Amino acid sequence: MVTRLVLGCGGVGFDLLQWLGDGASTVVTDEPTRAESLREANVAAVEGDPTDPVAYEPDADVILVAADDPERNREVAGAAREAFPDAMLVVYAGEDPARETVDAIEATADRVIDPTTALAERVLDRTVGFESERARGLRQALLAAEEPVAVVAHDNPDPDAIASAVALCRLADRIGVEAEPCYHGEISHQENRALVNLLELPLRELEIGEIEEYGGIALVDHSRPGINDSLPADTEIDVVIDHHPPRGPVDGEFVDLRSGVGATSTLLAEYLERFDVTADTTTATALLYGIQIDTKEFTREASQADFAAAASLIPAVDSDTLSRVESPSVSLETLSVLAAAIEKRTVRNGALSTCVGEIRDRDALAQAAERLLDMEGVQITLVYGFMEDTIYVSGRARGSDLDLGETLRDAFGAIGDAGGHADMAGAQIPLGILGETGPELTGSLTEVVWEVVDERFFDALSDAPDAPTADEGLEYDYAPEGAASLAYPSRGGLSDALVVDEESADRETTDDGTDTT
Repeated sequence: MVTRLVLGCGGVGFDLLQWLGDGASTVVTDEPTRAESLREANVAAVEGDPTDPVAYEPDADVILVAADDPERNREVAGAAREAFPDAMLVVYAGEDPARETVDAIEATADRVIDPTTALAERVLDRTVGFESERARGLRQALLAAEEPVAVVAHDNPDPDAIASAVALCRLADRIGVEAEPCYHGEISHQENRALVNLLELPLRELEIGEIEEYGGIALVDHSRPGINDSLPADTEIDVVIDHHPPRGPVDGEFVDLRSGVGATSTLLAEYLERFDVTADTTTATALLYGIQIDTKEFTREASQADFAAAASLIPAVDSDTLSRVESPSVSLETLSVLAAAIEKRTVRNGALSTCVGEIRDRDALAQAAERLLDMEGVQITLVYGFMEDTIYVSGRARGSDLDLGETLRDAFGAIGDAGGHADMAGAQIPLGILGETGPELTGSLTEVVWEVVDERFFDALSDAPDAPTADEGLEYDYAPEGAASLAYPSRGGLSDALVVDEESADRETTDDGTDTT
């Protein structure tokens, strides 16, 4: 165990003591009242002269000099170094230290904590450099957007999209911009509904055409209007924040595309910190859940930034509510669909396909597809059924090199809407293409659906594309001053072209508006 000797303990001494981490600590102070208060806080403290080695413990791995008086700390540091030449010596420079005092301490100590330097570093971190330029670019784009701003998640949003929309609205509110989190489609997954309901997230479900009520538009967790959302394709966009590599040009006043992180929620958590916005419990809980889901509990393509964002959010998270979101009750329909999926499955070369027939809740398909991935020897799952006039298809992949979204697009794009991520995709196919339908034909219809979907799926698998990387021919220009981003669309007059990082660009947004969750 690390043993620490704390010599002097002023106003910041206790904070520095915590910063040093776990270990046995003894404080030596010549202030009786300070020693008494430390002992009341269960800190071992003795009264004595910090410059007198007689008062020291016989051994110490780390020496912390932490009084408020700079000159006193210089004297104590000199005595401590003489008594413990091999120990690590950390010295707080004190309040308003003279430059020569700091220089003298630096000549003795292993590390000097200078409050003026720390403040300067924080100011520099917030005002210069690429990260700060990007934050300023987002701020300027939000301020320039016509209000109110619609922060639009992709259709049928998942937790990452939901949390990102809510967080961006909080940032907008912080700078006095009116914004509202919005989406088209429905929130059908039980965990997603639990997230929205338990946290009482103020999301607006848009009907087609209602986007006209807004002046500005921001996209989160997807990057192109009309691609995975129900916006018109020619919609002008003010802000784009996403972590998926795009398959086409991305246009907006401000664009932040970072495929090297596991979740868009990670980017929003960073912006909260950059804007000096303290995450409230609701926002922090939603963002952490968004990161957990998109990185599959930090086991799928999680980056250092994802871990850092999660760590910054945890102090404000409502862990009880998060547990309830993570473990919602499972509906009888979901269990029935899962049972049917297992019973009727076909498996070929690690790919499982199963038709569950008529369904009442299409969300059950996605849950079944996810759970069936846990079957031994299965890397790809496709679960499908029909409801009203549509066949709904949900697919998942794990440990496979193929691009499932492109595979489903190849299989079903000619007869319906299909697409998705490399490891999570879906499709919707009109039943009308199969001919006459009706309640009396349900039994035979199930057989017809099975024949059509299975045949197309397995045929597409035989020539399936690999998981995507960013388009090598697609270049992004570094944003002009005030509109910084990692990936920015070319609008003329921009320079320093960047190509999206291929190694980390391993997923893309859905290109068709289907429910891929």
